[in-house]
Amino acid sequence: MPKISNKGQQMPESPIRKLVPYAEIAKKKGHKVYHLNIGQPDIKTPDVALQAIKNTDIKVLEYSHSAGFDSYRTKLALSYQKIGLPINKEDIIVTTGGSEALLFAMGSTMDQGDEIIIPEPFYANYNGFATASGIKVIPVISGIESGFALPPISDFEKLITPKTKAILICNPGNPTGYLYSETEIQQLAALVKKHDLFLIADEVYREFVYDEGAKHYSVMDVPGIEENAIMIDSVSKRYSMCGARIGCIVSKNGAVMATAMKFAQARLSPPTYEQIASEAALDTPQSYFDEVIDEYRDRRDTLITEMNKIPGVKIATPKGAFYCIAQLPVKDADDFAQWLLESYDFNGETVMVAPAAGFYSTPGMGKNEVRIAYVLKKEDIVKSAQILGEALKVYQG
Repeated sequence: MPKISNKGQQMPESPIRKLVPYAEIAKKKGHKVYHLNIGQPDIKTPDVALQAIKNTDIKVLEYSHSAGFDSYRTKLALSYQKIGLPINKEDIIVTTGGSEALLFAMGSTMDQGDEIIIPEPFYANYNGFATASGIKVIPVISGIESGFALPPISDFEKLITPKTKAILICNPGNPTGYLYSETEIQQLAALVKKHDLFLIADEVYREFVYDEGAKHYSVMDVPGIEENAIMIDSVSKRYSMCGARIGCIVSKNGAVMATAMKFAQARLSPPTYEQIASEAALDTPQSYFDEVIDEYRDRRDTLITEMNKIPGVKIATPKGAFYCIAQLPVKDADDFAQWLLESYDFNGETVMVAPAAGFYSTPGMGKNEVRIAYVLKKEDIVKSAQILGEALKVYQG
């Protein structure tokens, strides 16, 4: 029998999706499953984006430019400039989701065996992207006690080797919801400047900032690191358009962008209809975002209140995005999450969570943690927390 590649064998399973078969079994039993496992917003996609597709009269569905529509990149650059980011059309390549942008960033800056430092826990697919790119993730651990704040810069510096090529952050963070302060971003900027590294920032949750006076600080707005900074962006969460699969890689570094363009040309072009929708989405009124932020803030506050009622649960209050990490009074969150779907229901209902071990690369970390996505309406969040509380009583017993 032909042999599967070592890379394929090393490719990690998604902690977000690997329990889907058990959720399907639970649903076949007639159980209602509350999905806290995946960041799929239930917020309505802006009408302006949907109407743009409906009103399109295309006779031939052609390739677009490998960098994406010129009109979209021009309009996207203007939208960045409106929020103070010095980004021009030439600094942008449109990608098939933020995922492809990350692959382009890694492929353009790192070779086989190179290293990338990432604060953990981190978005689980970073492990997959690194495996696919042949690079090694070097984790620097942040903890629930600090709310998953940036670890001390000295922790980063002692991990830097001749193989180190970049530091990757997600701001605000998935899965933690942590929002990096201006001071923390400046510290990272100084570090990459000192060691001549790239600073890759996944900023797809930029708008989702909740606390009074809190602000998102972009790596694209830090003077002096124009050659170091690479921004990853996406329409998925901003406009509740996860299925559109449109993102972009952004950098002022001409060599990086010229290299990324080679990868873009190799995959030909980003999808056409989705670019049409994404370009139209840039006309979404501010009132849409104001309502969305208010809704997520209420959901966050509801979740934290309800989870704090459960004995033995520790939870860090997120400042942005729509995720949080909860530490549960269990030894194995993977087993508990599977048991919830396979063997438990509370009045015909159960919940699906994402075991957090898959958001770490350090073996043994996150074994008693889960990631919760608060993308459900508030009454469902209350019910989900109630089910978790009752389930923990039975599971511990």
